Amino acid sequence: MSQIALSSPEQSSPPAIKLGAAVVLAVWFIAIVMLGAAGRFVGPPGSPPVQIAAGFMGPVAIFLLLYWRSLAFREWILTADLRTIMAMQAWRFAGFGFLALYAHHILPGHFALPAGLGDIAIGVTAPLMLIALLKRPDFASSRTFVFWNLLGILDLFVAVGSGGLDAFLATGAAGEISTTPMAQLPLLLIPVYFVPIFLMLHIAALLQARNWRKTH
Repeated sequence: MSQIALSSPEQSSPPAIKLGAAVVLAVWFIAIVMLGAAGRFVGPPGSPPVQIAAGFMGPVAIFLLLYWRSLAFREWILTADLRTIMAMQAWRFAGFGFLALYAHHILPGHFALPAGLGDIAIGVTAPLMLIALLKRPDFASSRTFVFWNLLGILDLFVAVGSGGLDAFLATGAAGEISTTPMAQLPLLLIPVYFVPIFLMLHIAALLQARNWRKTH
């Protein structure tokens, strides 16, 4: 009954898939750093942040395509250890950094506050999800677990959406506080690397919950 949601990573992850995922993550990271250093994600004030949007949605689209077309990848996602996934979401507590950047007048409040507080909320409650899974493995199929993951996804889209809206409304006036730093290193890594990863983790958790309900 609990084997699907809490299977052992060593048993459920083929070496080739694990190695491939590690290589992709490394290449993806290096590519972002190189493009970011060249200023490829910075657009003129008042323009839609197309580059950021592509960097955010592109990896997620590839993830969903692989899940749909590759049986090996699908099986890997459906047997990934949810305890690890929940533990990784706890890093969202680093959203406190947005609040610090707002306090130092680097990021605007209408972006930093919802993004930061939302991430902190998910990061703080992730250990509670982990504890619930450890106590009752079938918690992965509960409405609470599904709702928590949906809230985590909503937080990510609110953050990216508010950041994109701010970039579109920016005027470029001297002294204006905007989300422009999010298109530059090192903050660039958040919307086009870490946010897609956290989103894919949420999706993987929801796919496992859906699969558990279908097979039990």
